[in-house]
Amino acid sequence: MEQDPAQFGPISHASHRYCPRPSKEPLTDLIADRAPCIYVITTYLSYTIIHLIGLIRDFFGIYFKEEKYRHLRPWNGYAPWFTARESVYTRRMKVRLADCLDRPTTGVPGRYITLLDRVTRDNNKSFQLTGARTQTLNLGSYNYLGFAQSRGPCADRVEETIRAYGISAGGARADVGGLDLHVEVEQLVAEFVRKESAMVFSAGFGTNATIFPALVGPGCLILSDELNHASLRFGARLSGASIVAFRHNDMQAFEARLREAISQGQPATATAPRSGYHPWKKILVVVEGLYSMEGTFCNLPAIIALKRRYKFHLFVDEAHSIGALGPEGRGVCDYFGIDPREVDILMGTLTKSFGAVGGYIAADGEIVRKLRAVNAGVLYSEAIAPALMAQISASFHILTGELLPGQKEERLQRLAFNSRYLRLGLKRLGFIVYGNDDSPVIPLILYNPGKMTAFSRMMLARGISVVVVPFPAVPLELCRVRFCVSAAHNLEDLNRVLAACDEIGDILRLKFSSGVAGGLGCRTKQSAHGNSIPPRWKLEDVIRCGVQDVQQRLY
Repeated sequence: MEQDPAQFGPISHASHRYCPRPSKEPLTDLIADRAPCIYVITTYLSYTIIHLIGLIRDFFGIYFKEEKYRHLRPWNGYAPWFTARESVYTRRMKVRLADCLDRPTTGVPGRYITLLDRVTRDNNKSFQLTGARTQTLNLGSYNYLGFAQSRGPCADRVEETIRAYGISAGGARADVGGLDLHVEVEQLVAEFVRKESAMVFSAGFGTNATIFPALVGPGCLILSDELNHASLRFGARLSGASIVAFRHNDMQAFEARLREAISQGQPATATAPRSGYHPWKKILVVVEGLYSMEGTFCNLPAIIALKRRYKFHLFVDEAHSIGALGPEGRGVCDYFGIDPREVDILMGTLTKSFGAVGGYIAADGEIVRKLRAVNAGVLYSEAIAPALMAQISASFHILTGELLPGQKEERLQRLAFNSRYLRLGLKRLGFIVYGNDDSPVIPLILYNPGKMTAFSRMMLARGISVVVVPFPAVPLELCRVRFCVSAAHNLEDLNRVLAACDEIGDILRLKFSSGVAGGLGCRTKQSAHGNSIPPRWKLEDVIRCGVQDVQQRLY
């Protein structure tokens, strides 16, 4: 099948692919350096200074420029929606990097993405489109398997479906009924993740936001990883169950929380005074397969071992891992070689790896039948549009090998190679990079917010679009750029990114790591004065050794 090179890049050699192999061993601690304290301190100082200057300007502005600051003061008997102190971050800090966020785009977010150029004349408070467009290398989209394409079997199936079914499902399935496409996709999902049954939702966030009230309630306990997505936290709070967070991927802390919860039972409250021991009705552990801000996997083998011992229920959110991990692309269970029946409920989205919209829940038939009857997300929201169901169906048929034989292996192996190659290269250049080697999400830590905006603008000047992540999406001192790798990228694209990062990293002094995380041992040297020299690699050495080293076990 002929591919549009702007959407799916060609590769020049078979060695630019990597065959992932499942491992049932628990994850080991990640190897990474910590930044010198001076960088962390200056990061806090940057925020503190900007915050103080903003508060001082607000103090004088409210009294001497009443018209401009009227929205921050009581007016005509009405209280302000937001006070000066409540909105100081948005008005004084976020606005400084507004040109790096929410950049307007057009067209297909494939290998390349087209930006609509804009300018600001009031320091990022507003923007005006210039009418010009810029095509950039796309390292910011969750296009893991490269299905963001306007040509090919997926696009053809979408066009045929629009002609046959129209553009809308017409309402909720409980009101207007489901289409044969919905039934087909639910069967495909269940078979793909190897569960008895599945159901689809019109949005990924809505899936998590509405699933927990249908599963747990008062008297139940949710044990949640501290870095779980906002949708999981939101849904957990709606359920009315008690919520206890544990340190990210720390199995000792998790087991300690679990043992305490089981031994202590439900606590007494003012509305429900208790005497004696009252066990929890249900304990539900909630984790993600791949954490989108950290690039880390959940330690599923260790969690399953604890599940067998303590008999809790397990919910795994595979929004980012389904399609992107494992030899068959079946997610975190496939990656670790674990039977999906060991996980009670598998959740996933149909956006990232499949180029569509929506979410799904896969579980035993009894659980899915209950959810169909009581889940608000199914009963009251419109079903997924037919065209999107066609996109999902076609992409699943490619991943099962029924459509375009050979495409499944190429996409999965290219994604695995690209993820390992770019991550290894950045580590060897001296950057602090979070996450597991096979993760397609690669966070590079920048620390200082000023460097975050500079990095984004300098990458854009070199024709590369990236996503920068400020506080509060991540901790205050851990601002980062998040590279999202795709099967649509090729080696030339990744080398271009490495070269740009190497140059910008020297300019902005972002190479905080010693290079010890570069795998396959590290080279240590001594200076003439007896001081150790960080074993960082030169760019040409990274490129020369990268293809070969990616195929080996790094640690």
